[in-house]
Amino acid sequence: MEIINWLIDTVLLGAHVILSFLPPVAGLTWLAAVVGAGMVWIFGRTSDQAAVARVKRRIQAGMLELRLFVDEPGISLRAQRGLIGANLRYLLLALRPALWMMIPVGLLLIHLGAFYERAPLPLGEPAIVTMGMSDLWDPSSPPPELIAAPGVAVLGSPVRILASREVSWRIVPNFTGSRTLRFRFHGEVASKWIEAGGAHGFVPGKSVRSFWSSVLSPGEGRIHADFAEWIEIRYPEADFRVFGARVNWLVWFLAVSMVAGWFLRKRFGVVI
Repeated sequence: MEIINWLIDTVLLGAHVILSFLPPVAGLTWLAAVVGAGMVWIFGRTSDQAAVARVKRRIQAGMLELRLFVDEPGISLRAQRGLIGANLRYLLLALRPALWMMIPVGLLLIHLGAFYERAPLPLGEPAIVTMGMSDLWDPSSPPPELIAAPGVAVLGSPVRILASREVSWRIVPNFTGSRTLRFRFHGEVASKWIEAGGAHGFVPGKSVRSFWSSVLSPGEGRIHADFAEWIEIRYPEADFRVFGARVNWLVWFLAVSMVAGWFLRKRFGVVI
């Protein structure tokens, strides 16, 4: 499991280096086109191409029947039944390629949120850092100590939410770039990477202790202290724009990947 986690972190680091050098729109468009090409290639290698071609011909023939015999209810009804059956057959043929693509593409989208879903904390404005405590924590005991990094001010005392076993701090970042917050409790130390004041870049998500949760939560690695289950910073939403208009990054990614796949299907000799 540790090897898998290391591989994920290595891939993330490589993506961080590549995407950090490109403007947001250029980086996401390039990556979406590559993913679209990859999905077409996987579809061609994991699907029954001969059966897909036959089903597509049947769908085209059914559509033609509906146009030619629009005034013949019996023929139109038979054509509609044939179209429904052909479309269901196509969905079944596409199921196996979809299963092959679902896990890698899903993980990629989750981790791309670190680049395009969150923005660094604005300078001089309060932000909330929350820690989910483990079952070993006694709510009546003092909370962990937050050791602020240079350029980070801690406002007031931490707030404990006993029902959900959470401890929250208010901080104010006065730096540009990356810093590390450290939390000390009973001789153990947990850390959390924080981004503030910069432009587009990698903004880590929730830090977690569980291995499986770490796969779905891009960040700076797992928490190895027993007192904390997770640590999260409430980052603002990133402002992703295409030609001056604000667009949801996920919608843009899916649209570009589908268009790229559609135009590359013939080059790869794939029937979709």
